[in-house]
Amino acid sequence: MQTHAVPLIPIRAAVLRQAGAPLRIERLEMEGPRDDEALVRIVASGICHTDIDFCDGGDSGPVVLGHEGAGVIEQVGAKLKGFKRGDHVVLSYQSCGHCRPCRIGRPADCERFYDANFGFARLDGTNALRGGVRGHFFGQSSFATHTLATARNMVRAPRTLPLKLLAPLGCGLQTGAGTVMNSLAARAGSSIAIFGAGSVGLAAVMAARIVKAGTIIAVDLKARRLRLARELGATHTVNNNRGDLPAQIAAITGGGVDYIVESTAGGRMERLAGQLLNPGGRAALLSGGRAPGWLPEEREVLSVIQGDAVPQQFIPRLIRLYTAGQFPFDRLVKYYPFAEINRAIADSKRGVTVKPVLLIGS
Repeated sequence: MQTHAVPLIPIRAAVLRQAGAPLRIERLEMEGPRDDEALVRIVASGICHTDIDFCDGGDSGPVVLGHEGAGVIEQVGAKLKGFKRGDHVVLSYQSCGHCRPCRIGRPADCERFYDANFGFARLDGTNALRGGVRGHFFGQSSFATHTLATARNMVRAPRTLPLKLLAPLGCGLQTGAGTVMNSLAARAGSSIAIFGAGSVGLAAVMAARIVKAGTIIAVDLKARRLRLARELGATHTVNNNRGDLPAQIAAITGGGVDYIVESTAGGRMERLAGQLLNPGGRAALLSGGRAPGWLPEEREVLSVIQGDAVPQQFIPRLIRLYTAGQFPFDRLVKYYPFAEINRAIADSKRGVTVKPVLLIGS
């Protein structure tokens, strides 16, 4: 740990002072980067439901949230390798880099994942923000004009695409697509049901089309999102407000499904996983979901974090798929000025916007 004084950098950040209160954009001071950090000027940040959950009832603050940042490196620490000033980067989740899962290339299983991403501090317990405000959410706290990041949660981005477009790749889209492509390793010709047609679920729909799943069923309560799911690759849609869900899926497939992605964090959906899976089927529960208490034989339920993605490998893959026209995630995005962060959150909660992205800098 560095002990010498570091210069302070003036920033503006959206601060959550108390759970349930609106975010306020405030002027703060932040330490400059340590030897293993980079100072990133944030251009844009996606808003994820994890941010919204914290706003509604998570940490009481004062904290700076945001974990789908994209920006430009302005300073590089003396020991940070592989990045330079002026690089365009997408920010993703943090990991320790030292535990066994990190060493074998599985950072989503990092033994210190919770501390690194939800501890609102560096892993050594220090905090770069001054004035009693805590940052380092997912190793970034990107609801700010500037942030600090490390090589473990930065991904170099091509200059040919706007950073405001790439910002949401760091969490929700990576999670949805990675769950289908990595965690479940869905096979061509298989059947898959995706519960929830928000940004995570729609990313899963697009990924299922990419791997050539034969039957792709999107389940949601909102007709508008189900129409979008059809346009993005779903072969069938089911409005969960209408009729018996197992019966509707059976009518589509003649039985159950080979895979399930549960992105709603709804207990009923989690319990249905065992009922709807074919023998040999696998379900992925996101948002902290847990396997049901019972499960028929030859079926498996996984609790998935970040789609088991290694950001430095998977985000460039998603960018390549986007440029090839196979992962059109831009259709989910609506942009908001930084000053309208509370409206963006409200629109997301009401289902008006699938993926809000804040325009913070240039």
